[in-house]
Amino acid sequence: MVRTDSWRDAALVTGAFVALLWVLEVVDSATGHPLDAYGVQPRTEEGLVGVLVAPLLHFGFDHLVSNTIPVAVLGFLALVTGIARGLLATAIIWVVGGLGVWVFAGSQTNHAGASVLVFGWIVYLVVRGFLTGRTAEILIGVAVFLLYSGALLGVLPGQPGVSWQGHLFGALGGALAARLTSGRRET
Repeated sequence: MVRTDSWRDAALVTGAFVALLWVLEVVDSATGHPLDAYGVQPRTEEGLVGVLVAPLLHFGFDHLVSNTIPVAVLGFLALVTGIARGLLATAIIWVVGGLGVWVFAGSQTNHAGASVLVFGWIVYLVVRGFLTGRTAEILIGVAVFLLYSGALLGVLPGQPGVSWQGHLFGALGGALAARLTSGRRET
């Protein structure tokens, strides 16, 4: 069962994260978009900085708007059954997604945006529900699958200007995070 304080805490952390995304984009836009240069730039030293900061950055307000509701919904759901576990899962998704892009994406490209987290959280929530076997987490996983499974086509190449690599490696990070945080051990 999910406790009332878990809902409150998950909402506060998620709300603060969404607010941070918006503050960063306002600052970036007001100063001529200098933060855009800090996305993941594959196989470059300066691009490694992007592994740490790219999910916080967006290439304009349209980009941020398209990520805001999924970040709010999925981020909340990732945290509501345990803040520490949800933050650990987010860190795994963040690093696996960023490093995957850094290693495998095309040269001379720049990748940023919270969609790496969105795709990671989708897979994390679906897989985790089935790994734990807990009713609340299964229900969350089923709901996420029903609402967001169509988005998973975003892991395939094809839409210009969209980092399918970020989506793919975010999703893989979500699967890994679910496995590492499920609490079940194979015998």
